[in-house]
Amino acid sequence: MKEYKYVEVKFEAKGVLFHSASEPKEIINKYAKEGYSYVGFIPTLIDAHGGFRRIDLIFEK
Repeated sequence: MKEYKYVEVKFEAKGVLFHSASEPKEIINKYAKEGYSYVGFIPTLIDAHGGFRRIDLIFEK
């Protein structure tokens, strides 16, 4: 049976732009070292303008 992990990434306002509070590439590399494969993401919070404010990265093992 496959195992899935969901890791939340938040995007915070920095002036008129948003940036990730944690670096998604670092998270993906960390889980790859643990034997997980990145399979996609789910938006979990979207602002009034359609911008992602929070996503869950999905990993599979």
